[in-house]
Amino acid sequence: MKTNLLYIINALLVVAVVALFVLFFSQEKTEVSPVTTDGSVSVAYVRMDSLLLNYTLYKSMSEELLKQEENARATLNQKATDLQRDMEDFQNKIENRAFLTEDRARSEQERIVKKQRDLQELNAKMEQDLLIKQKQMNDRLASTIDSVVTEYNKTKGFTFILSTAGSDNILYGESSLNITNDILTLLNEEKK
Repeated sequence: MKTNLLYIINALLVVAVVALFVLFFSQEKTEVSPVTTDGSVSVAYVRMDSLLLNYTLYKSMSEELLKQEENARATLNQKATDLQRDMEDFQNKIENRAFLTEDRARSEQERIVKKQRDLQELNAKMEQDLLIKQKQMNDRLASTIDSVVTEYNKTKGFTFILSTAGSDNILYGESSLNITNDILTLLNEEKK
């Protein structure tokens, strides 16, 4: 009985292996063929440092950001000067025993500490606002430049358009491949 069962199981395994073998080798083979090119790859590059130095939108946005930073610094300096004056005044009053009660001195000290904390919070908020503004500016610039380069490439058909600043990525590039002025002209025309 055991031997009959073994024969049946072996027969089923052989049938299964044969079926898998037939299925595997009877399917159509699809080969992945390598991508072939005619050997021509067209490349251009944009010098981002030159582009940004002459891009009117970048200049105006940078000036606006700089003004906001200067205003924030002036506001903080004024408030820091006021705080310093309050602290010196408080110190003079303590030394001259000008406060009538200890509660009045403590109240004045708490006011100055609160003013100092508020100044620190204002400083953090202004720094955060400037970072947000700078990120928005960078996002807008990247989006604008990307859309202009994409539109430009529809007619030029480059395979790659690289970006470089100074000589960080491209050690040598033929001047005929430098499309910085073309892109700059389109960007500055778009702003008008």
